[in-house]
Amino acid sequence: GSLKGSLKGSLKGSLKGSLKGSLKGSLKGSPKESGGSAMLYEVIARMCQEQWNTNNNILLVVGATNPAELKRIREITGDMTFLVPGLGAQGGDVEATVKNGLNSEGKGIIVNSSRGIIYASSGDDFAEAARQAAIELRDQVNRYR
Repeated sequence: GSLKGSLKGSLKGSLKGSLKGSLKGSLKGSPKESGGSAMLYEVIARMCQEQWNTNNNILLVVGATNPAELKRIREITGDMTFLVPGLGAQGGDVEATVKNGLNSEGKGIIVNSSRGIIYASSGDDFAEAARQAAIELRDQVNRYR
């Protein structure tokens, strides 16, 4: 079946659907091109924005580890919301992520850090260390808004 066919159930309802930034391997950085000189991730982002998001229920997962691609996907998709993993343990740059990811309303990104928070400490202070890591990331994100 087609990609749109596999997403059809998510695209119809009022629940938020999601299109992951990878399909059977990573589209990010893939040398394969589709339709002229556009990268495959650009083609999919454009299709989400122009064809599939008729109910405004698509959220894209766009990694923080490549700020140039994040910026390009933002240019293509306008004000669509992104879930942005890759901050913390994966090494995404907070400033570049926020500056390249925010939409025209100064919103549009939901940042995620799992390992950087849950593995902040393996000791008895785990809960407090996790809390502090989350607060520090929140404050870094807000610093660049």
